[in-house]
Amino acid sequence: MKLVWLSDLHFVGGDELVAGHDPRERLRAAVHHINSYHHDADYCVISGDLVNRGTLDDYLELKGFLDQLTVPFLLMVGNHDNRGQLKKVFSLPKAGMDDFVQYAVETDKCRLLCLDTQKEGNDSGEFCNERQAWLRGQLSEQTTKPALVFMHHPPATLGLPMQDQDRMENGPAFLDLLNDYSSVAHLCIGHVHRPITGQLKGISFTTMRSVLYQAPAPVPTWDWGNFKPAAEAPAMGIVSLNQDSVIIQFEQFCPFEVGITG
Repeated sequence: MKLVWLSDLHFVGGDELVAGHDPRERLRAAVHHINSYHHDADYCVISGDLVNRGTLDDYLELKGFLDQLTVPFLLMVGNHDNRGQLKKVFSLPKAGMDDFVQYAVETDKCRLLCLDTQKEGNDSGEFCNERQAWLRGQLSEQTTKPALVFMHHPPATLGLPMQDQDRMENGPAFLDLLNDYSSVAHLCIGHVHRPITGQLKGISFTTMRSVLYQAPAPVPTWDWGNFKPAAEAPAMGIVSLNQDSVIIQFEQFCPFEVGITG
């Protein structure tokens, strides 16, 4: 199975920039790259922060860009998103929760579990009892196929002092839940705007670069008062999933200079 993984579009409509970056030019380049080289993918998964302001107008304009994709796309929420406005514009898979943007997609080779870690009104995330019960039910249903779990907020600190402050709350309990099921193959995480891979309580994970702008490395130290995006090109993940392996390649889809002003 082949997936394209995008994260953190921070899309805004019109001609507005975000941190000196043009989200429309960056997304246009990503869509072109997918259609040109990865039109054979089963899905394109976008792991949250679809828009920067959560407005209906931004979701409507975003839809015009995403509808140009030649592969089906799966949308998730991050801390910048608005669940209600998103649902007004986009259709979600039926195997999900009514009150959240959380759902399962069944394929011949695996199960994709797209989680909602949004904590309304807060940059950090949460995974409430209701969402946990749904996830446990999904993992209990199927033990023979590997489960690939997508989420926006990391469930643990990752050595990123600024982003670690906004991780998902009750992360240890979440990881304990996953460890109850051997079918969990990998965690795919957004939010931090940096590429990291490792293990959390024995569960392998990867974080993805942003489509729009990249956070600086933790050294030299920085804070939100002097924040400036890193001069690093965006990338997408190309995920190959088989019964006994998960391979994620990071693929640059445009030069850093595309969409940069000033």
